[in-house]
Amino acid sequence: MIRRTLLASGGAALCILGVAGAAFAQSTAYPAKPIKWVVPFPPAGAMDTIARTLGEHMGHTLGQTFVIENRPGAGGNIGVDAVARAAPDGYTMMIVANGMAVNKFLYGKLSYDPVKEFAPVSLVAVVPNVLVTNATRSKTGTVADLIAEAKAHPGKVTYASAGNGTSIHLAGELFASLARVDMLHVPYKGSGPAVSDLIGGQVDTMFDSITSAAPHIKSGKLRALGVTTAKRSSVLPDVPTIAEAGLPGYELTPWFAVYMPAGTPQPIVDKINAALLQAMKTPEVKSRFAAIGAEPIGSTPQQLAAHLAAETDKWGAIIKERGIRAD
Repeated sequence: MIRRTLLASGGAALCILGVAGAAFAQSTAYPAKPIKWVVPFPPAGAMDTIARTLGEHMGHTLGQTFVIENRPGAGGNIGVDAVARAAPDGYTMMIVANGMAVNKFLYGKLSYDPVKEFAPVSLVAVVPNVLVTNATRSKTGTVADLIAEAKAHPGKVTYASAGNGTSIHLAGELFASLARVDMLHVPYKGSGPAVSDLIGGQVDTMFDSITSAAPHIKSGKLRALGVTTAKRSSVLPDVPTIAEAGLPGYELTPWFAVYMPAGTPQPIVDKINAALLQAMKTPEVKSRFAAIGAEPIGSTPQQLAAHLAAETDKWGAIIKERGIRAD
């Protein structure tokens, strides 16, 4: 009698304990099969390289293969939507960039909620953008020169981007806003053709990713005026930040982060977080990151959640002020 009463009154508690026990058992046996890592952009870019580099080393730690799946399209939204709808069992994850903070403002309607439908894992790295101009533009040697030129010729000085809403585009919009100048945005379908036209003299400037710009800077085809981040880049240590070079308060930090579907058991999220942070400490990963201009950071899930909130507030205001759209 007493036994039955205790079971009846404690049923809810026992149920909760059962769920927690199942999650714990799953996490301790995890991973039992390969893990799919979605990259919502094409192969060969910085995001793809980071995922493949980390996946290889995390696989050694966890004893399972990380299968990289590139699902590009719609500014990353196609791949992100697929992860939002994946089972929260720990076998699907994704790497994303600033789009997690800005796409809700750039597109009329998203098919996913950037906060509610994902479990943050960790910030991964920063890959600075760098303001560059064609090296033959002798009158544009500094950020101050560019601002003066843009003020003297409103709407005439051009800046290229890899497309509307990309970090390269937003870097230019932030520059124009803080410098109080009118510059003409010229969007391309990707960084490659934009850089080609910059080298060819068809456009004046670009806030390109340091990954693709650095080789052309070192070859003398492009001149670096400033990096977009708050600190100088180890890849181009002699290049000042844009804030240092004459535009106080300027900062755009292109970041990469890892998320899993909402509802993924926290012990599994923590296990992925630990393996990721461990991988970023290895000499091989540090060397590969340095080769593409990526600076490893790492974080707790809570720090990533706070970072996304701050970035959403900052860029939401700028996008609305400038009237930026992805289409």
